[in-house]
Amino acid sequence: MAMPVAMHHTGNAADASSVNALLPIGPEERAKIRILVVDDEHSLRESCASVLGVEGYDVTVCGRGEEAVGLLKRQTFDIVLVDLYMSQVDGLALLRAALAANADTIVIVMTGNPSVESSIDALRQGAWDYIPKPFSAQHLQIMIGRAAHTVLVGHETREQQTELERAHAASDKVTLLGNSVAFRRVIELARRVAPTDASVLVTGESGVGKELIAQFIHQHSRRSSRPFVAVNCAALPEPLLESEMFGHRKGAFTGAIRDKPGLLETASGGTLLLDELVEMSKPIQAKLLRVIQDGIVRRVGSETTDAVVNVRFIAATNGDPEAAVRAGALREDLYYRLRVLPIHVPALRERPEDIPLLAEYFLSTYWVRHRKKGEAFPKLSNEALRSLCTHPWRGNVRELQNVIEHVAVLAEPSSSIGPEDLPLAAEARPAGGANAASLISTVLEESYHVARERVIAQFEMQYLTWLLSRAGGNMSKAARIAGVDRTTLYRLMERHGLQRGPTPAWVVEREAAAAPAAAAAAEDAA
Repeated sequence: MAMPVAMHHTGNAADASSVNALLPIGPEERAKIRILVVDDEHSLRESCASVLGVEGYDVTVCGRGEEAVGLLKRQTFDIVLVDLYMSQVDGLALLRAALAANADTIVIVMTGNPSVESSIDALRQGAWDYIPKPFSAQHLQIMIGRAAHTVLVGHETREQQTELERAHAASDKVTLLGNSVAFRRVIELARRVAPTDASVLVTGESGVGKELIAQFIHQHSRRSSRPFVAVNCAALPEPLLESEMFGHRKGAFTGAIRDKPGLLETASGGTLLLDELVEMSKPIQAKLLRVIQDGIVRRVGSETTDAVVNVRFIAATNGDPEAAVRAGALREDLYYRLRVLPIHVPALRERPEDIPLLAEYFLSTYWVRHRKKGEAFPKLSNEALRSLCTHPWRGNVRELQNVIEHVAVLAEPSSSIGPEDLPLAAEARPAGGANAASLISTVLEESYHVARERVIAQFEMQYLTWLLSRAGGNMSKAARIAGVDRTTLYRLMERHGLQRGPTPAWVVEREAAAAPAAAAAAEDAA
C-alpha cells in the first residue's frame, strides 16, 4: 500500500502483513498507543493517519504548529510524528515542546531535505529517529511499530523499577566511581543521554571502562528491563561476526544445521554494544547501517526479512574513529549515525585524584570475595597510595584492578599495605617525589576565577575522599580530624553530590541528595 505522496523507500521492506507478524505488538497494545501527526501538507498527514489507523493506533492529526503546541500541553501522546520544516513553528521547536510536556514521548522527525547536519541535530535535541520523504506506507509501519515497541518496553521497565522499590530490593545498577572533574563530566554526559535512545560513541584507551559506561547508560535507560548485549568486533573473523550479529539460516554454510537468531534479535528492546567498531569490515558495516536505519534484519543465507528489531546502539573503540573514516576503514555515514553523542573516557593517568578512591573500592571488593567472612580489612598506607598515584597505569583501571586484587589475595588481616606490597614495575614509576595528583593540571589556560573555583572544588573532592578513608567512614571521627562539625562535612558532600558507599572506606556519587541535618540525625540514632 503506497501513500499518495510517497514512493517505495526500500526494496526489501516487508509487506504489511509480514510487518504485523514480525513486530511483537498485539491489537490491544496498539490501541493504547496515542500518536500525533503534525504536518502542514494535508495529503501527507491524512495518508499517515489512514495507514496508522488501519494498523489500530489511536491517531490525532494537526496541520498548524501553534495548534500542535496546544495539543501537546493538554494531552499526552506516546509518539509524535512531526515535519522538520513547517511554517510558523518549525519541527525542532515542536520537538522541544513535546519533550518538555512529556520526557517519555517519542518524537520522529519527517524531512524532505535530509542532510547529515540536520538529521544529527534533530537526534541530539532528543528526536528518537528521522524518516526522509518520500517514504512508503511499509516504511512508516515499521518505523512506528519499532517506536511503539519502545513505548511498551519503557512501561515494562517502569513497572519493574516500581516492583523493586516496593520490595526494597537492592539495585544492581552500575556505580561509576570518580571524583575528578574530567570523570564527573563523563558521568554527567552518560546520565543525560541515558533516558534517550540516542546512539553513543564511547572512546578511550583500553582498560578505561568503556563497557562500564555503556552498561551504566543501559541501566539508567527505559530499556533496562531488556538485555544488554556486547559484541567484540575485533575478536571474531568476518564470516563469524556476521553470523553472530545477524544470525543465519539452516544450510547457509557448513555447520549451519539450524536457523539461528543473531545478537541483533537477542538485543531487541534493549541495547547492543559494538566494541572495537573500527575493526568491523566494510560489508558488515553496510549491513549494520541498514539495520540502524530501518530495523530490518536479514540473516545470513536468507532472501527474506527475518526480523524487525528495536535496538539502542552504543559503539566503543580505543582507536581514532575519525582517522579510520579518513583512511576509508570506517563508513562516514555509519560513523555519524553512531556518533550522535560522543563520550571520551580519560586515561587513569589523566585523573590521578581518582586512584585512591578506586584502590579502596577494589580492595574492599576483592577482600570480601577472596577472604573468610569477618576477617579484618587491611589498609593502604599513605606511602602505598603515593606509589599508586605516581604509577603510569598503561593498562588503566583494569591494571589497577588487577594490582589491588593481587594485594587482597596476599595481604594479612588488619595489616598496613606498603609500597613494597604492590606488584608494580619499579622502572615504570616516575622519579621519587613526583606528584601526579597535582591540582594545577588542566587549569592554566582558564581565567583566574574559573581556575580558582575548579582547583578548590577538586581539592575538596580529594580531601573528602581521603578524610572518609582515614576515618573509616565514621563522620564524627572525620569531623574531629578535619576540625569542623559534621554538618559542614555533610554540606560539602552534598555540594559535590557524594555519599558514603556500601563499605566505610569510600564514597560514591549521590543518586538522590539527602538533607545534611537528616543524615547527621541518622548517624546519631545509629
